[in-house]
Amino acid sequence: MSQNSDTISVRTEESLDHEKLSGYLKGKLEGSNNPLIIRQFPGGKANLTYHLSYKNYEYVLRRPPLGPVAPGAHDMSREYSVLSTLHKSFPLAPEAYLFEQDPSIIGAPFFIMERKHGLVIRTEIPVEFSDLANAGENISLALVDALVKMHKVNYLELGLGEFGKPDGFIRRQVEGWYKRWCNAQHQKISEVDSVYDWLISNLPKSSQTSLVHNDYKLDNCMFSFNNPNQLVAIFDWDMCTLGDPLSDLGSLLCYWRDPDDPPLFDYLSIMPKHESFLSRRKLVERYAEKSGSDAKQITFYHVLGLFRLIGIIAQIYIRFVRGQTKDKRFANFGEAIPSIAKFALEIRKNNYY
Repeated sequence: MSQNSDTISVRTEESLDHEKLSGYLKGKLEGSNNPLIIRQFPGGKANLTYHLSYKNYEYVLRRPPLGPVAPGAHDMSREYSVLSTLHKSFPLAPEAYLFEQDPSIIGAPFFIMERKHGLVIRTEIPVEFSDLANAGENISLALVDALVKMHKVNYLELGLGEFGKPDGFIRRQVEGWYKRWCNAQHQKISEVDSVYDWLISNLPKSSQTSLVHNDYKLDNCMFSFNNPNQLVAIFDWDMCTLGDPLSDLGSLLCYWRDPDDPPLFDYLSIMPKHESFLSRRKLVERYAEKSGSDAKQITFYHVLGLFRLIGIIAQIYIRFVRGQTKDKRFANFGEAIPSIAKFALEIRKNNYY
């Protein structure tokens, strides 16, 4: 596989000022005295990610999406802060090299990080794994096991003890995503309010604290070209904080597909249709076994993950409605919101775990 086969030419509306960026980076990165070539990673629906190459030297540039963004979202400074130190204890976190707050270079704050090579899995099993009957199971186990390892990182030793406020973390998540929904909603949807009411009335008591990725899902992970059992990287750390580790498991569950899910989740789940993938229940059992954590309240965290997904989709969709992005992938996001809310209420009612 070519090292650039996972990139595309930069989309016209998302282009960078090549001359300014090249001049700014010259001498700041190894190899940056060579000519700069910029390409774009096409995945992702929020932050924009670019591939920078200087002959044999490769880097990745991350910046927020175009247009206004919600306060506290897409925080490049936060992502840089965690990645500039986390890689020392957790090699799946790419190393960050440089952060720039000044928006005059490319139009927004950005940072530069390590380029990783591997497979990002979205809607299809990679051809490299297509002959493996148990590829889905191996991918599932690798995802959960990496999450457990991340949650066991000693954040105090890394100097990240002030990186968040664990007390009241879950309440702030519920209230924060509801506020984002209220600010971004394109219409009143009563089911979203019902999900919020249930969450705020059923906040779990948790004494667990760890680094929390806050957007842990399959397509934010990269796998070895040769081994579905092995992750080589975890991406998108801009919402990382200190909090309840089960919120990460809930996030993973809300993007996961079970065979009897509503058809909508064929679109939202961001995972291949392959019978060997573990069920959500099996993911929870694996996490509890490997972490030693009590996951009996996981229904709450799954519903919270779906509620958070509503907020994310609403923030993206309102940018599309306002013309701040013309990406046609977002055109149907508004229709998805009530369906997600109804599914969250069903999960709450039936308590599948």
